[in-house]
Amino acid sequence: MSTTESFVSPYDDPAPAGAEGWEELYPYYLHFRADRREAEEARFWFADIQHWPTVFKPFDTITVEFAIRCLGQYNSRHYVIPPANGIDYRVHNGYVYMSPVPVPEDEIPGRVPEFLERAGHYFANWPSLLEHWQTKIRRVIADLEAISFAPLPDRVPIEDITSGRGLDPHFDMTRNYNRLIELCYEAFQYHFEFLNLGYVAYLDFFGFCQEAFPGISDIGIAKMVQGIDVDLFRPDEELKQLARLALELDVAEALASGAPGEALAAVAGRPRGEEWLAAWRTAQDPWFNFSSGSGMYSSDRVWLDHLDIPLGYVRNYVEQLGAGADLDRPTDELIADRDRITGEYRELLPDDDARAAFDEKLGLSRLVFPYVENHNFYIEHWSLSLFWRKVRELGGVLAGAGFWPDAEDIFLLRRDEIPQAIFDYGNGWAVGAEAAGPYHWPAEVQRRQAILDALSSQPPRPAMNQPPAVVTEPFTIMLYGITSERVRTWLGGGEDGGALSGMAASPGQVEGVARVVLDASELGQVGPGEILVSRITAPSWGPVFSQIGAVVTDIGGMMSHAAIVCREYGLPAVTGTGSATTAIETGQRVRVDGDTGTVTILDGT
Repeated sequence: MSTTESFVSPYDDPAPAGAEGWEELYPYYLHFRADRREAEEARFWFADIQHWPTVFKPFDTITVEFAIRCLGQYNSRHYVIPPANGIDYRVHNGYVYMSPVPVPEDEIPGRVPEFLERAGHYFANWPSLLEHWQTKIRRVIADLEAISFAPLPDRVPIEDITSGRGLDPHFDMTRNYNRLIELCYEAFQYHFEFLNLGYVAYLDFFGFCQEAFPGISDIGIAKMVQGIDVDLFRPDEELKQLARLALELDVAEALASGAPGEALAAVAGRPRGEEWLAAWRTAQDPWFNFSSGSGMYSSDRVWLDHLDIPLGYVRNYVEQLGAGADLDRPTDELIADRDRITGEYRELLPDDDARAAFDEKLGLSRLVFPYVENHNFYIEHWSLSLFWRKVRELGGVLAGAGFWPDAEDIFLLRRDEIPQAIFDYGNGWAVGAEAAGPYHWPAEVQRRQAILDALSSQPPRPAMNQPPAVVTEPFTIMLYGITSERVRTWLGGGEDGGALSGMAASPGQVEGVARVVLDASELGQVGPGEILVSRITAPSWGPVFSQIGAVVTDIGGMMSHAAIVCREYGLPAVTGTGSATTAIETGQRVRVDGDTGTVTILDGT
């Protein structure tokens, strides 16, 4: 790659028409500032559309702020990972951009002893510490569940008078909002307590294999840790079981049509309908606390709040079972393949010492690897589903007081502005006068929504500034699939000759008709055997994996959710193509080669 090739500077990349002044929607520390231009332009930034693919509402930046802050502190302050500090981040034209912060080479050796002591303690005590983690995150979830917001009453309850409580309900509202933010932050702390170590253990095993087995493919290494069974797959398994039970209890026909309320009422009228409804209700807690997106946005639709989503998947599974389909993931086959490959490579090692090192590193990778996916259900889905629901509840209270038209409008405020709105509401209540909010916020949220609509009209630049001559940072490659080749593709504007290349993320070859999906709401259009083409895939898309032929994504590496989930479902996948969703159109026939990381467009629409 020529070092003269460069992406646009964020300082030379204007906002689309109608989005002028967008910067005020986000905290000052998320901006590319003019007084830091020289330093900011000296760094390479890439758009993280794997986790945050759409424009942020002002409040929603809380997820990237807490997530990337906590990721960084575990690398740099908790475990002192020798070659990696955190990832710096900015919001530009509504999208988030990342820039890994390297450790100076002369400082790396000095960090090694600290890392071995700190990370070594976790690796040596992984099961007990992980059990403690479960206790902590479930307590966070319970605390989130306990928070509630209600309109301020006309009078302080008489019980508060007779008990001498001495506090008003507005005090509780303020405290609950502060506690809500605190719990979100706490959840993200626990998110990264184990995650970075999971990646480190795998990268250590990965590096050992590359050195010991010259020419081994990335996917060959990944196969040696496949065949995991984690809670992230449980919501999908619950839906499959509900579909099987619907056929067994003869309620499938009653379930087949109508809105959720109508269908469930029809099921209740069948002889064994209550038995099925009991299973449906049991599955909801906690498994329907599952977001149809990444979970990182307030707008992501959660199954529990939109029962048409899980019901639609159940109906689809009923149809597949009726056609004789096998819904089970091929876990036994994956484990057999894993063990065969592991044994073959182990035999290639020259001596007992090498085999002992191989066994130790592989054993640690298999021990810690399930957490890489497992945490996702507890944080991004369960915890954040509750978090967004509670903020929306507060938004409804303030909407009822005239601060804005709809509960969702609260997400158009920055989180530092919400305490002002809460105080304003309580202030008017306390003094018996009108609050200022109903005069200030309705027009303001309308103005901000117009800015967001304008920002959303323009896709993010894939990267900013001068790229490195060679991309070597392992986390960037492994998680995001951003390689030197991918950067060249971005700079060149796409692929030539009807072929795309990316990460060989999950093995196998298949041909089929492409279905481009840009939003979870479009998943219902995916047909049997089609090739799912998307910017990314979310773990909650699992119910469509039982019927598609393969997956192709714009972004993502070997350790992205798309890659891991596809391997566990036995689906060929090519990730990190950079441009699949723009190069491929729905209806085109494509060939996906998950062994080589190539996607070939075979014909037109």
